[in-house]
Formats: sequence, C-alpha cells, structure tokens
Amino acid sequence: MPSCVHARIPEESQPPNKQVKPLFRHFRRIDSCLQTRVAFRGSDEIFCRVYMPDHSYVTIRSRLSASVQDILGSVTEKLQYSEEPAGREDSLILVAVASSGEKVLLQPTEDCVFTTLGINSHLFACTRDSYEALVPLPEEIQVSPGDTEIHRVEPEDVANQLTAFHWELFRCVHELEFVDYVFHGERGRRETANLELLLQRCSEVTHWVATEVLLCEAPGKRVQLLKKFIKIAALCKQNQDLLSFYAVVMGLDNAAVSRLRLTWEKLPGKFKNLFRKFENLTDPCRNHKSYREVISKMKPPVIPFVPLILKDLTFLHEGSKTLVDGLVNIEKLHSVAEKVRAVRKYRSRPLCLDMEASPHHLQTKAYVRQFQVIDNQNLLFELSYKLEANSQ
Repeated sequence: MPSCVHARIPEESQPPNKQVKPLFRHFRRIDSCLQTRVAFRGSDEIFCRVYMPDHSYVTIRSRLSASVQDILGSVTEKLQYSEEPAGREDSLILVAVASSGEKVLLQPTEDCVFTTLGINSHLFACTRDSYEALVPLPEEIQVSPGDTEIHRVEPEDVANQLTAFHWELFRCVHELEFVDYVFHGERGRRETANLELLLQRCSEVTHWVATEVLLCEAPGKRVQLLKKFIKIAALCKQNQDLLSFYAVVMGLDNAAVSRLRLTWEKLPGKFKNLFRKFENLTDPCRNHKSYREVISKMKPPVIPFVPLILKDLTFLHEGSKTLVDGLVNIEKLHSVAEKVRAVRKYRSRPLCLDMEASPHHLQTKAYVRQFQVIDNQNLLFELSYKLEANSQ
C-alpha cells in the first residue's frame, strides 16, 4: 500500500517547544536518523563537537545561528569546566578543517557556520600557533575497501528512500530561504539553514556514488554496481525526484569514476545507452534546455534540482538592479516571485510512495540517511588509479 510522506512547510510562528536538534554528520545523535525531518530555525539549539589539535573534543550546546565568537565562548567555558591545562583556551581561533586538509580560518563576527561546513569538515579550536599543525580527523582519511550495504539492497528500496528523505528536506525549506540565500550573500544569510542542508545533502549523494564505486575492488561487482546506480537514477526520475537523479548521475560522472575505462566497457549496451540519455538530460547546454523541458511536463509532487533554482535567481539578481533611479524594479521582483512560486507548486501535493514497513525497510532507511562518503577528490583519484592498475 502506498505510503504518503507528509511534512509541513514551516510557518512564521515559533514552535511551542524548543528542542535540541541534530543535523547531519557535524552534530547528529545516533537515534535521529530514522526521525522525520523538521525545519530548523536560527534560534534552535543543537549539539556540536569542536575539536582540539590533538583530536580530543568538547561537545557544546549552541544556537544554530551562533557567531564564531559565541562558539569560542562556549568552548572556553567547557575547557575551564573540564579543568584543562591553563592557557589552552587563551586566544582561541575557530577553524574549519576539510578531509583534504584544507583549512579556513573563521572570523569572530561570522555566524550560522554550522550549516555551511563541508561534508567531512569539522570545527577546530586552537591557538594561532597551532593553526599550521591542524590535520583532519583520522577516520576521515582512512579507507576500508570491501562490500558495503549498497551491495545488499535493492535499487527500488534505495531510490524510494532517497526520494522520501529528500522530500522531507525539501518541504522544510521555506520559499524565502531561496531569496535570502541569493540576495544576501554568504556574509548576510540568516535563515537559510534548511536550504544549506539540502544543498549539502545533494553533494553528499554525489560523493556517495563515487565512493561506493571506487571502494569496490572486484571488477565484476563494480560493473554490477554501475548498473545498480543507473537503475537508481532511473527510478528517482520515475519518482519525479530530480534532485536525487541529478546527484546520482553527477556521481557517476565524477572524473575518478568515469576514467575507469575497463569497467565502463564491460557495462551492457542497454545501460550505456540509458546512462547516455541521463547525461544528455543533465547537460547544462542551452541553459539546461533538456532538464527544463522534462520538469515542465511533470505535475506535483516534484523534487527539482535545487541548485538550478538558485542559479536562475542569481542570474535575475545580478543581471539587473533592485533599485533604478531610486525606484523599485518591479519587473525584477515579479520575475523572482515567479521562480519562488514554482517551489510552492512543486510541493502542492503530498508525496506517496509504495514502501513496506519491515526490519529490512528500516535498515535501508537508516543506511540512506547516514551515508559514509569520501569527499576528498585527491583520495578518490588515488583509489581510481589503484583499481586501474589492478585491472591491467
């Protein structure tokens, strides 16, 4: 029996009870992955780990919109409470460290930093003298090739769970978040947490596809995995989940995956042709003409490729001034409103999927909602070169 996924678009009123909410991998409680997603607000409180140069950490409770200065204040308080050595908290700076080792020094006045972190990035607090010595957490750079859950699940189950989860996330994004994201820029965004998380999830799915393919050492199984991902993309398109569809196709198009010539050569012609059609659909040529033609024929519910909505809004915003000779550019605002209204139209009807409630179903649901991925492109290429060398 089809299962309807209902989620409420966030209203302007404050929720009656403030909860400490988990986000994705940066601050997530283990028992949260199966819970229905609810919209985040800047005033919501979350738990987050902030690491030290020696990879020890403190867990702080903070507002989602907290500034860097506020976060460092909470870290300092925790370190003192834990009776850490004197001086360790002096003149702390906050740094975002990616799995590739790239470091970004965050300025004290920056806020809403939690949702802008990369997939496998973490916050580090250190003194300026320790900045250069910061390295990623060990678990972010260790790789353990072998069979993973993707080899044991059915494409239909994975596609349906992707669509259900992404529908929850998409429904949490208020229409005004799209405007705020584009018009206010990185430094001025306030209430865009739900949109930021949806964009992060799109990137996560793309890296998940590449990670799973490149961790599969057996050539035969790797070909089967390509077939499975192409099936998943087809099923997501059938579900009108174009966000998941795009993410899966982009994952297969990752340079580290597409260069596996011997693997792709063994793919049956039927799947090669199907994937070629998918590549044409995601081709950005002529302003994404193929994609726009397909989505224009779909009726709600639809999960669009959200980055393209932001691209269109950015073009409208940067292509013309909001004020012309001291007067509001009504034509521009009408065009922006039209793009935003399309978002409401896409989710004007509930999503219904044919999913069973069973232990296997819950296991697949948990797997899909907490992917373990490699987002370090250099590491993905290393795995690709290794697979190619072993195939010779």
